[in-house]
Amino acid sequence: MADRYDSFATLAANEIEGVDYRIRVDERASPFVIIAPHGGLIERATSEVAAAIAADRFSLYCFEGLTQASSGRLHITSMRFDEPRALRLVSASEVAIGVHGRIDGVDRTSIWVGGLHESLRDAICGALASAGFKAKSIGEGHRLAGRDPANICNRCRSGAGVQLELPMTLRVALVNEAGRRAALAASVRDALGRG
Repeated sequence: MADRYDSFATLAANEIEGVDYRIRVDERASPFVIIAPHGGLIERATSEVAAAIAADRFSLYCFEGLTQASSGRLHITSMRFDEPRALRLVSASEVAIGVHGRIDGVDRTSIWVGGLHESLRDAICGALASAGFKAKSIGEGHRLAGRDPANICNRCRSGAGVQLELPMTLRVALVNEAGRRAALAASVRDALGRG
């Protein structure tokens, strides 16, 4: 389904901050920022996963839909996501890690890991696998590969970020199982610590 809004400015002209959406920014002295540009009720559980990864160590940005009625229309594709606070925080960070949700489709358990930072993408896949998660590196030609330079995860200082695509079934499990969510977050932090 096509996005209703092609930019944050058009969204902000039609939606009410604090009623339809909210923006969370936790800026920390870190080279990494963890972002959930479709958080809250837009792509459920992505805010919780992003916050778990960031913990008190990395910067965090979440754009969150607040009501079921508004959330379907608040999605702005990652290549056009241009909310000013997100752009400022991402452009000030060396690397951005985007946390996204996807439908289950035929693969209900794998985390698809993309983005232009290929070595970090592969390190995150390895760390997730070591923690017992299924993870697949996705690249050129995949529709959710996060390889467009305009993608919000690639608009960081290095010009190369990572995008995590989590299926709905896994996201529901991560919200309901704090230990599993903590294990996923720790594995991604471990990969970032080595990166």
